Amino acid sequence: MGIIAGIIVGAISGCIAGAIMGSKGGFLKNIILGLVGGFVGSFVFSIIGFHASNIIGSIITSVVGACLVIFVGRKLMK
Repeated sequence: MGIIAGIIVGAISGCIAGAIMGSKGGFLKNIILGLVGGFVGSFVFSIIGFHASNIIGSIITSVVGACLVIFVGRKLMK
């Protein structure tokens, strides 16, 4: 996946994860959250043996990872 496609997937997945988790933030925060979530989601899914093979799989992986990042971030901030 190219850089532009990665940023677009990151933005989409960050927005979705923010909506799921009730996180408030701007567009840039959602992009960063989606990109970090992509790394976290890829790591977690690779541990259990799943790999994203298309754009929909990448979005799902990034959303799951971003939700995990939000969850852990909230627990650490309490």
